[in-house]
Amino acid sequence: MPRVRPAPSYTRLDAAQVHETIDRLRGRVLARFPERHLGQIAAEVGEVAGQVMDATAPSWLTGVRWACRVLTALLGVLAPTLVLYAVWDGLHAAAKTVDWLSIGESAINDLVFAGIAIAFLWALPVRLQRNADLRVLHRLRSLAHVVDMHQLTKDPERFDPAFRNTAATVDPGLTPIEMSHYLDYCSELLSLIGKTAALLAENNTDPTVLAGVQGIEDITNGMSRKIWQKIALLPHPPSR
Repeated sequence: MPRVRPAPSYTRLDAAQVHETIDRLRGRVLARFPERHLGQIAAEVGEVAGQVMDATAPSWLTGVRWACRVLTALLGVLAPTLVLYAVWDGLHAAAKTVDWLSIGESAINDLVFAGIAIAFLWALPVRLQRNADLRVLHRLRSLAHVVDMHQLTKDPERFDPAFRNTAATVDPGLTPIEMSHYLDYCSELLSLIGKTAALLAENNTDPTVLAGVQGIEDITNGMSRKIWQKIALLPHPPSR
């Protein structure tokens, strides 16, 4: 398995702390916007973070890993033994040249098929872990786009004195300060989606998974930049 030794806790992300931070954000969202669905999205992100936290060393994968190791060891011993037995049988029977060609062909086939089986068994736990991680990343990517949909209609332009409504204008029903809070929560939630994805990269060196984590971080960072551009355009109350 492409796993590395865990680093000290102060130099790595703590899954429990990330999960706790998501729960706190969900509470803040529900306290200020109980009628909005952003709190439900935060709960979904927390559920995914909980799955990542609980899937650090799944029992089923540990069982598959040990079974593959046992079968690999058996094949590693059995295949050479069969080849040696075939050679010994040929020597004992004083086989002719034609017989030796058949024995050699059979021995090569046995070794090739044993090598293919060993390679498959060796890679099987890695592939299973990769598939599980990619399913989590796919879910996080979907949640990031859902959060982005929540902020799309929160347009600071409507607070401009020159703004005029049209028949297609969507009213978010928020004051400037409420919209600032709402957009800030969206940005925080996107950041926590990225941190949840980064948890998968803590003890993983699989290049496919790492590329997926990087993709999630790029998506959430890009969305957060758009949100902060909106926050910067919101009218702020005069300082006292």
